[in-house]
Amino acid sequence: MNPGARGAYSFDEILTKFRAEGRIAIVGASVAGLRAAEALREKGFNGSLTIVGDEPHEPYDRPPLSKQVLKGWVRADHTKLPRLRPVNADWKLGVAAVGLDRINHIVRLANGENVEYDRLLIATGTRARPWPNPAEGSLEGVFTVRTVEDAAGLAAALKARPKRVLIVGSGFVGSEIASVCRDLDLPVTVAERGRGPLMGALGGVISEIAAGMMRDAGVDLRTGVAVQNLSGDDTGHVRQAHLSDGTVIDVDVVVASLGSIRNVEWLEGAGLAAGQWGVGCDAGCRAFDINGVVTDHIFVAGDVARAPHVLYDYEFMCQEHWDNAVFGAQVAANNMINLEVGRVPHLPLPSFWSGQFGVNIKSVGVCSYGDQIVFTQGSPSQRRFAAAYGRRGRIVGAVTFNHGKWLPYYASLIEKSAPFPPPPPGYDRPANAEVMPARFPDPREPAGNPDVVLTGHDPTSRGAEFRPRA
Repeated sequence: MNPGARGAYSFDEILTKFRAEGRIAIVGASVAGLRAAEALREKGFNGSLTIVGDEPHEPYDRPPLSKQVLKGWVRADHTKLPRLRPVNADWKLGVAAVGLDRINHIVRLANGENVEYDRLLIATGTRARPWPNPAEGSLEGVFTVRTVEDAAGLAAALKARPKRVLIVGSGFVGSEIASVCRDLDLPVTVAERGRGPLMGALGGVISEIAAGMMRDAGVDLRTGVAVQNLSGDDTGHVRQAHLSDGTVIDVDVVVASLGSIRNVEWLEGAGLAAGQWGVGCDAGCRAFDINGVVTDHIFVAGDVARAPHVLYDYEFMCQEHWDNAVFGAQVAANNMINLEVGRVPHLPLPSFWSGQFGVNIKSVGVCSYGDQIVFTQGSPSQRRFAAAYGRRGRIVGAVTFNHGKWLPYYASLIEKSAPFPPPPPGYDRPANAEVMPARFPDPREPAGNPDVVLTGHDPTSRGAEFRPRA
């Protein structure tokens, strides 16, 4: 059925019929996909539900893969997400979506099968960015960490006690893996082409503290250098890494922690606002087409969604965090089976946590949106503190190191657009509470996104299209 076609039915009758007989397809057997399916059933959708996933596994929990699994505390295949309620879905696992026909409401699968839908949820998430040289990336001992198989392979390699592990990149995943290596008493080198670890997420002031944590734990941290190439032995196992400063490191295991790629290639030609930035959508999770016009039947949730945020000047943001995936999925589910007056916005306050080198790091808001920082509590030298980020006189984010009990306080300030610097708490004030530049990397570097151009001369009939890459 087509729930958008009114015909002789009232809107309430259309909605009732859709909830009973409609077809919803979810592409992405992820935490967002699973929680959306559960929410649909919870909210009374009794129609056909199909869930497509390119991995052969049912949805599983990814955060433990770079922590507990690598330490050997949890087996990689024991991270399956709990089911909060039955979803009664047709699961199509181990088969990727390869195309979308918006006119006929069809998702095309790699096995030649077509999945028809009345409503579609895109929850395809991200994948790990691979090593840029495929031949070097295929050497034994070279890993990324994103899937169950990735984590199981790396865990086995670490258990074999390599002589040295090289981690390329020092974001949160790379830093967590470096911490695990030191917990396992393994020699580890971290190569970071930027100025320090966690720089992109938390800025240079906090990066210096994170770098001190690494070095004090025995990590060989090298900043401002790139890994130019990897070389292996006659058996095809990685043995050396050649750095841009001319040094060569003997290694047995290499972990490429180079960030993520949003899974949008299957949407090419579908006419959606989809690219390496994600899939553009409104605050109600409805996808935009290439012209920026909201669609009626396609919704987006999770890491792949890019939506405007009211607290950050309506800037479009992707939020690759657990809470965003779960709550965004629930909002998308609600809005898929409701008419306009019953729809709700997804207005998350981003938050994340990381455990590394004996420190629990928690953050709320969008720290990288700020350009100033101030320590508000605790002692940075003891790595036990809270710090707030500001922009144009208001607080936009906060981070805590071993001080997470205060995070709700800062979250409440951010939600109210409270002034920056924020009002000081009642106790545990730091010795230095001076506002200083947060020192984030320069965002003006070319991104390599495909160009969008306007076609036509009449403003009433003008349209957008992607310019083909050279």
